[in-house]
Amino acid sequence: MIIHLKPNLPATEVATLAHSLEAMHYHNGTHAILITPSAVKEIPALVADLNDGYWAMDSDIQLASIKYQADLRTIKWGNVAIGGTTKNTVVIAGPCSVESWEQITQSAEMLKALGINTLRAGCYKPRTSPYSFQGLGLEGLKMLAKVREQYGLQIITEVKDSSHVQEVIDYADIVQVGAKAMYDQSILKACGKARKPVLLKRGFGTTLQEFVQAAEFILSAGNEQVILCERGIRTFETKTRFTFDLCGAAYLKYHTNLPVILDPSHAMGYAYGVPDLAKASVAFGCDGLLIEVHPNPKVAKSDASQQLDHATFTQLHGEMKLIAQAVGRQLV
Repeated sequence: MIIHLKPNLPATEVATLAHSLEAMHYHNGTHAILITPSAVKEIPALVADLNDGYWAMDSDIQLASIKYQADLRTIKWGNVAIGGTTKNTVVIAGPCSVESWEQITQSAEMLKALGINTLRAGCYKPRTSPYSFQGLGLEGLKMLAKVREQYGLQIITEVKDSSHVQEVIDYADIVQVGAKAMYDQSILKACGKARKPVLLKRGFGTTLQEFVQAAEFILSAGNEQVILCERGIRTFETKTRFTFDLCGAAYLKYHTNLPVILDPSHAMGYAYGVPDLAKASVAFGCDGLLIEVHPNPKVAKSDASQQLDHATFTQLHGEMKLIAQAVGRQLV
């Protein structure tokens, strides 16, 4: 159950009430909000003189549910806004990893030429093998900070584990929680305390219920700027890296109030299929796309097989603009 307490209620009274109801609570700038694990019959009567509305929910999908907030949340960073009534589809592109200053500036120059404002690149890489490139770490974050200053781009980069979550929060404009980190509650809670947009990727063996419950950890800690990202799930199929679950994305789009971004690069795993999936994603009406692009994918230190080269991505970007216009959206 979600309870909005009346404005200007003293913090001590909020804390006392939350304790008595065994509820989580935060303040959204207008109301103190209590979230209880279930609907308890005594709650409405108990807070009759204090509440400014309450919602009894039928699952642990609460703050993200359209039953609580029917309107899609608006998420903003820099000059970009998605969700709400914007009809914007944001393009977030860049290499899998920061590898060198030359590589990341070439990427930035390509994005600026296309009018794209958000650069993605990883500095801490959660690799399956301990012998694979693990990222440049703090050195990479500092490069991204220089790129932001020099090119005016907004930066999204990934948290791998709790040892560097604060570094990423400090340096990034959008914090990405990857598929392998989605279950790490220490990361989710740290992101909940941050006041920056968080892009949460679905784990490749995660149900939709579990996925949105992970988002609830961030929301219930007070950060209402959460974006969901579908990046493919593991099925019996072996010819692609993962299976791109547009059915799941449709569920998220119609049952949650959080913007949904699609990641065709990680779903397909092979560059030849990424443009078709990206165009299908725009037609789907998603709030954004996450696409891996590298100046020279053949020498990429991670995910070489799925990254587009700059010429292919430039052509794709023009095609996506036309599709976006056809479905009443705008590529930003």
